[in-house]
Amino acid sequence: MWFIYNKLVANTNLKDFRNILSLIPAAEITAVLSLVILLMLVNWGLEAFKWKRLVQQIENISIWKAVESVFCGLTWAVFTPNRIGEYGGRVFFLSPKRRIVGIVAMAVGNIGQMVLTNIFGAVALSIFIYRFMALDYRLNYALMALSAMFCVFFLIFFFNIRWLNGLLLSMRFTRKYKKFYSILGRYQKKELFKILLFCLARYVVFSTQYFIMFYWLIADIHYLDILMMVCILFFVQSTLPSLDLFDIGIRSATASYFFSFVTHQDVAVIACTASIWLINIIIPAILGSYFVFKLNFFGSIQRS
Repeated sequence: MWFIYNKLVANTNLKDFRNILSLIPAAEITAVLSLVILLMLVNWGLEAFKWKRLVQQIENISIWKAVESVFCGLTWAVFTPNRIGEYGGRVFFLSPKRRIVGIVAMAVGNIGQMVLTNIFGAVALSIFIYRFMALDYRLNYALMALSAMFCVFFLIFFFNIRWLNGLLLSMRFTRKYKKFYSILGRYQKKELFKILLFCLARYVVFSTQYFIMFYWLIADIHYLDILMMVCILFFVQSTLPSLDLFDIGIRSATASYFFSFVTHQDVAVIACTASIWLINIIIPAILGSYFVFKLNFFGSIQRS
C-alpha cells in the first residue's frame, strides 16, 4: 500500500486531473466521480458472480467468498506481469486440491472477456481506419472482411472451448494432467453463453465509466467517437504486455494517440485515463489487500 501511495503521489497525470477538476463545481464532481466509483463496484461485483458460476463445476462457494477472492486477485494482479498473479489470488480461496482446476476455470472466463474485447475492438478499429486512414477502397474492404473473419473465429473458438480438452488429450505429454483440464469438457454452449453475458455486462459497465468521464470533461467530442475510441483502447491494451501498477503509461500513450484524431484536449484525455486507472485498478487493489491477509496458503481461508 505504501508503494502504491508513492506511485500515486508522483503521478503528473493525476495532478493534471486535479487541476481540471478545480474549474468544475464541487457538487458536480462529487456526483460524477461517485457514479464512476459505483460502477467500479458493479463491475467487480459482476466479476464475482461470473467467478462463482465458473467454479460451480468444481466447488460451490458463496457470493461473499467470490467477492473476497476477486478483490484478493486484484491485489496480486497489480504486482505481476499481465495480471498473472490474479489467478493465484483467486484460487487460494478454493480448497487446496481444487486450486489448479480453478485456474483452468478462471481461464475460461478470461477467454470470454478477451473474445468480446477483440470483437468490439476489431470492429471499432475497422471504422477508425476507414474514417481516418487514406487507404484504397479495396484495401478497406479487405480489412473489413478480415475483421469479420477475426470476430467469427473467436466466437467459434469460445463456444467450442471443449475442443481444447480433446487437443490436450491427443498429446502424450499433456495426457497425464487431464484431471486438471478435463473441466473444459463440462462447459456446454448454454453455460458458455451465460458466462459470455456476464462478460458483456462487465464490458458495458467499464465502457460506461470511460464514456462518462470523456463526455463530461471533453465537450467537443461526439459520443459515437468516444465509444469507438474506448473499444480501440481496450483492444490495444489487451495485446500489450504490461504491469498494472505501471500500466498508466501505456494507457495514457494509447489514449493520447487515438483520441488526438477527434480532440485536441490531450491533457483531459490523459487525465481521464489516469483517473479510471486509479478507480478501477488501484482502489480495488488496496481494498483487496485486506483479504490477502486472510489467506492460509496451505489450507482453507482464515476466519476472522
